[in-house]
Amino acid sequence: MYLTSPTDVEGATASAERTVEIHRRLVDWLKPGQTLADVDAFVGNTLAELDSTSAFLGYRAKPHPRFPSHACLSLNECVVHGTHEMTHTPIKEGDLLSIDIGVLHDGWIGDAAWTYGITEVEPIAMALMQAGKNSLAAGIKAMQPGRPLLDWARAVQKHAEEECGFKLIRGLGGHGYGKTLHGPPFISNVVPRHAAEWTDAFNSFKPGLLVAVEPMLSLTTDAVRSEGRDWPLFSSDDSLSVHYESDILITPEGPLNLTAGLFDLPDVVGT
Repeated sequence: MYLTSPTDVEGATASAERTVEIHRRLVDWLKPGQTLADVDAFVGNTLAELDSTSAFLGYRAKPHPRFPSHACLSLNECVVHGTHEMTHTPIKEGDLLSIDIGVLHDGWIGDAAWTYGITEVEPIAMALMQAGKNSLAAGIKAMQPGRPLLDWARAVQKHAEEECGFKLIRGLGGHGYGKTLHGPPFISNVVPRHAAEWTDAFNSFKPGLLVAVEPMLSLTTDAVRSEGRDWPLFSSDDSLSVHYESDILITPEGPLNLTAGLFDLPDVVGT
């Protein structure tokens, strides 16, 4: 989607800001002993307080059933699309929890994910989190008007894989959004091995383009597995995973991160 008026920009910004605000409230609330159902209820209640609804709850994508949760809650080896029904075991010290929040406010979507360590995490988990955040920042910096979408993937992959030694999940990536949750273009996190793998790769970042970009990293694999038609996607070798996502508006001057406040949040919560 391309934003063509100041009113459109205000609408997209308002929804993105609500997404950040829910994350801010989460970091003050999350702690060991909560279940994913508790977390999802907190997100749902906060959405209502912010005069918003979930952009995810009831979302349908074949062959999956309707998405059952207000937020995507992806724990440890779950890369993305985790649900509050995935496990009833309370979160514990050392867990990594990626929370992807979709806001619908006044007709506009906000869509952003961040990963949190619960109380304390192992050094390798912290390194993975830092690689996720820093690869996102590097990719955003590369999203310059007139440059190909491929520049995003080059920057993200260089940092996450070449410099940090982790794996980016292939086949998953970012997307256009706006008044609908998903739309073109697809934004791959990795350089394609062949042209058919990412047909939009040499399309340009153009002023007005609104996209959600989202590196997904695991310790040791670039593949995911699913369990039947269920939503959650897990790293294929069950290695630890993280997910970071920001909402970006391309302007004539460069990328504008509508969810920049996420970078100010702590990595570790519940202390």
